[in-house]
Amino acid sequence: MRDTGEFIADAYALGAGEWTMTPVARGALGQIWKLSGNGTAWAVKELLFERHEPDVGAESALRDAAETQGVAAPRLMPDRTGAHVVRLPEGTYAKLYDWVDGTTADPSDPETLRWCGRTLALLHRAGEGATGTPSAWYEECHQPSDWAELTGRAARAGLPWAAELERFAATTVVRLGRHVSPSAAADVVTSHLDMRPQNVLVGARGPVLLDWDNAGPVSAERELARAVHVWSGGNGFDADAARHLVRAYRDAGGPAVVKSPDAFSMLFATYLNYVHVQAACAVDPEVQADRREFASAEVVDLLRNRPDLEAVSRLTETVAAEW
Repeated sequence: MRDTGEFIADAYALGAGEWTMTPVARGALGQIWKLSGNGTAWAVKELLFERHEPDVGAESALRDAAETQGVAAPRLMPDRTGAHVVRLPEGTYAKLYDWVDGTTADPSDPETLRWCGRTLALLHRAGEGATGTPSAWYEECHQPSDWAELTGRAARAGLPWAAELERFAATTVVRLGRHVSPSAAADVVTSHLDMRPQNVLVGARGPVLLDWDNAGPVSAERELARAVHVWSGGNGFDADAARHLVRAYRDAGGPAVVKSPDAFSMLFATYLNYVHVQAACAVDPEVQADRREFASAEVVDLLRNRPDLEAVSRLTETVAAEW
């Protein structure tokens, strides 16, 4: 990837010399590279599925507003023309960020949980007054006919998880889908939308929040509920961990309150939609083989780790007592 590294270095005026790109992590939507040269390091996020140049306005605005509230985040760098996105020779789009040294956040650490709660409260306060409508990704899920078409394609492709996906569509999709609905306009804020331990690195100066790509309007209550579920351990949640996060959110002036399982609508919607999009990718013959393999592995993992309504109800009771 030397040529690509030198292309990016030139586009962002990082200086002449030898620049190399090293793969660091692969996510559902992109590849993270470490760009090294001239004694410096940068993070490059290659957006693998964007067909058009992405709009980074919400990401940049929220990140800057959150920074004034004390939320640490890598800078989204402009290129020599002032643009925040470049098109690589391979045809994909990429963004350049500060490189952050650190370890992935430990969700079992009480101080990290309190940081998460405080940070989410600061984001929600910084994003108050949002006028946009949350994306359907967070508020809707696919219809039975969509799942029937997809499970049929998986079966015809002979994928080993096709039968399990069909059972999933007939059971879990129906149960969780009942709790997915549009959110109330009064509860909408602009926020991060992907507050997970994988998107937090803890360095010498403390936690740094990464991956602001999804920033936009969202229900504050539903983002808080999803964060509590993810950071406290999911179906086998730790009640004390959930309380640490919620108390910190409350004490920092966070506006949301989790009172019923319906608050987990965003959790259910994003989970169901992610299963669907990865399964669809896995059966698409026009997608590159390595991406289909990644998607297939994601489906297997997702089918084994699905949100449980009974556990969510118990989690709701645990945190509802904090308000």
